[in-house]
Amino acid sequence: MDVLKKLYEYFPTAVFTGKCLVFVSQDWRVELTEHTNADFSRLDSKLPLIRVRIFKKALNEEFVPGHHEDFQLDSISELSTQIERFIQFAVGTNVRENI
Repeated sequence: MDVLKKLYEYFPTAVFTGKCLVFVSQDWRVELTEHTNADFSRLDSKLPLIRVRIFKKALNEEFVPGHHEDFQLDSISELSTQIERFIQFAVGTNVRENI
């Protein structure tokens, strides 16, 4: 949860639900969740895995899962930058201003 709280500070348009960060607009929903590392071969990793899931609103007004990606970078700055780029390319808008 510590990483999600740090990412919450980086993304001012996100909502922290206690278990994930959520960005919502009329057409998109993006969720960031934190997962502990089950890969014991990577003992040098300092940060947990962050899963980014992107949902697009369908014609029936429900959000349908689309892209998802896992990020595990040891620098919170690089992690937030790469997550921001992924979301921007996936939804086509600047996530720090609006989604």
